[in-house]
Amino acid sequence: LKMLAERGEIDTPHGRIMVGILIFQDLCVVPMMLLIPVLSRDGINVLDVAIKMGKAALIIAAVLMSAKWIVPNLLHQVVRTKSRELFITTIILLCLGIALLTSRFGLSLALGAFLAGLIISESEYAHQATSDILPFKESFMGLFFVSVGMLMNVSYMAGNWQKIAITVALIFGLKIITGIISVLVTGSTVRTAVSAGLGLAQIGEFSFVLAVAGKTSGLISEDFYQVFLSSSVATMMITPFVLKAAPSASAWVASRHLLKKIEQLKKISEEGFPRKRQGHVIIIGFGLNGRNLAKVLRKADIPYVALEMNSDTVREMKKKGEPIYYGDGTSKEILHKLSVERARLLVIAISDPASTRSIVSIARHENPDIYIIVRTRYVAEIDDLKALGANEVIPEEFETSVEIFSRVLHHYHVPRNVITENIENVRNGSYSMLRTVELPKKYLAERHKFLKGIETETYLIKEGSHVTGHSIKELYLRTETGVTIIAVQRGEEIHQNPSPEFVLNSGDIVLMIGRRKD
Repeated sequence: LKMLAERGEIDTPHGRIMVGILIFQDLCVVPMMLLIPVLSRDGINVLDVAIKMGKAALIIAAVLMSAKWIVPNLLHQVVRTKSRELFITTIILLCLGIALLTSRFGLSLALGAFLAGLIISESEYAHQATSDILPFKESFMGLFFVSVGMLMNVSYMAGNWQKIAITVALIFGLKIITGIISVLVTGSTVRTAVSAGLGLAQIGEFSFVLAVAGKTSGLISEDFYQVFLSSSVATMMITPFVLKAAPSASAWVASRHLLKKIEQLKKISEEGFPRKRQGHVIIIGFGLNGRNLAKVLRKADIPYVALEMNSDTVREMKKKGEPIYYGDGTSKEILHKLSVERARLLVIAISDPASTRSIVSIARHENPDIYIIVRTRYVAEIDDLKALGANEVIPEEFETSVEIFSRVLHHYHVPRNVITENIENVRNGSYSMLRTVELPKKYLAERHKFLKGIETETYLIKEGSHVTGHSIKELYLRTETGVTIIAVQRGEEIHQNPSPEFVLNSGDIVLMIGRRKD
């Protein structure tokens, strides 16, 4: 998960699939831990298994009940003391206490720690507890891997490296193949399946917990344990390189002739792809950006067609009459089905950087005249995408920064034309201006000084006031006081910049601008 987050791939199709599978794998550890003590005995007694599972169910039920009634009240009383140290100490003692309690009832410490986290997460103080415990996370992770290293027998690794190498190859091979097949069964594309399969190839951290419990219970021998330990560490060391190579590997696998045929058979849209079009817009990705663009194009009566990888989205939007189809935009055949060679404009609004680059390259090759607009997450990708053939690249992080700096300047009363000019300079310069932008020295300070003495004030004209029935011109307000009326609210109506002939009535609310002393 950490590597996916660092690479910005959490929101990609394969990233979402990997996160779901990883969470499910971690949850599967719970019943496995419950079964280890039962499996360690000679022969499997159905009654023993039932008793063990029943005891575990009772403990889990008791823990969940305490999560609803006891723990929230306890944490509430602790929070009332307003002592951060006491709060952190209570959280730690809860975790350790529940882990020890489950251990006393014959369950594992790891299961107890899991249940403790579940209890705390159900309270209204979960976010505060997480932020307070977070600094301990890296330390405990470090201790965990240090302990794994201490358990390894280096001399055993040196003497049995062939066995370990074969085991690593088998682990990678089996996990990659099963991962790819599992993802393909869900209806995902070959590219997504290969990327997910490669990302799931390593052995998870909870496997070490299972292995230690199995060794302690006598389920596995010392020799098997050392092979497993060494192989698991090796898979973790290799995984970063596998993830780095995943985009290229998935693209290569997806381009094979046989897999192309498989991909073409996986069509969800019953109506097939649209008839040949001319001068239309192709939208790749039908998330928020894609939907908003489609709405505008539909109102402007501009022909468009959309491509989406989420089958649920395709079905939902099809029912609403959208010209949307299921498919992978990195496939040349799919793009030709959308008439990319005759399209006028291509908009790519997906979260997968590798797929985005591939689509840009293919589209530019198939249609040299097509205008390509790409939405990307990071400004660092602008130059690469333009080199591949994109005409415009819109990075999310810089568009956000543009909106922020425009509002900041507006708050400091910087003239609107100056703000607009800065925004245009940023966009026309491919956002490079923000890396070296420098406003004139003392500009904001002078602007603030200029406006410091100017304030706005409202005034309610009451019944019988001497200004009632007089026009603004007759009051000589600006001449005698320097104050200017900029708006008048009369009932539900607001009169902005009223003329000198505007007559004031009782009940009017007058908005004036001027110096406080005026």
